[in-house]
Amino acid sequence: MTGEINPKAYPMADDSLTKTIFELVTQASNYKQLRKGANEATKTLNRGLSELIILAGDAEPLEILLHLPLLCEDKNVPYVFVGSKQGLGRACGVSRPVIACSVLQKDGSQLAPEINKLRQSVEKLLI
Repeated sequence: MTGEINPKAYPMADDSLTKTIFELVTQASNYKQLRKGANEATKTLNRGLSELIILAGDAEPLEILLHLPLLCEDKNVPYVFVGSKQGLGRACGVSRPVIACSVLQKDGSQLAPEINKLRQSVEKLLI
């Protein structure tokens, strides 16, 4: 059962950006720089730990994570929607679907340049 992508899911990453996002999420998971789930993503935003928020455009109902873009805008954190919660779950390294995840900042992280590059691509979508 796959959910339809909700038109409210904006900005939506295209296929090549989605692939890049999933690769980064997988690496962030390996480096312990990832929090999975809408609640965890909300906590990292509130605590100012978040570099980037990735949301699933096929979450049912989408409203369960629509507070996140507002919070991201308040905290100046870029966010992006990807097409599939199943794909996001796999990228996070779990077998369950994941509707939201947060990539964390970490001083001296080897992922920093990649996170910054992805942040810039995501910010371009928001303009």
